[in-house]
Amino acid sequence: MTSWTPSIVPSDDQTVYLLVDDFGRHGCAWRETAVEETDLKTIITGMLDGEYSNPVRVVGFNTAEGWSRDVSEDVAHELRHRCDLQGTDVPAHLKGFLDRHEHRDRTQLRLV
Repeated sequence: MTSWTPSIVPSDDQTVYLLVDDFGRHGCAWRETAVEETDLKTIITGMLDGEYSNPVRVVGFNTAEGWSRDVSEDVAHELRHRCDLQGTDVPAHLKGFLDRHEHRDRTQLRLV
């Protein structure tokens, strides 16, 4: 008898993006998603379409290249960019995500 178990690690050279969603009193969890829906475009589209109730963080990883990182700031900028292009406000369910991760260049006035 072997103790082999199937791997959940992608087998080809693909970058995978996963999202942490906050379910309020039920806590936070990584959102379960089909393998073919872990690309960045699908995650961002899902965020804009309201598939995630209160997104907290997006993490990207590529096991073939040996890296992983929090891509939440990049995602926040892309969400803002898409809303600006469409001339729409950021959806209410994404405002908290953008507040946490969007770091705009803000010029501060110096008091003399």
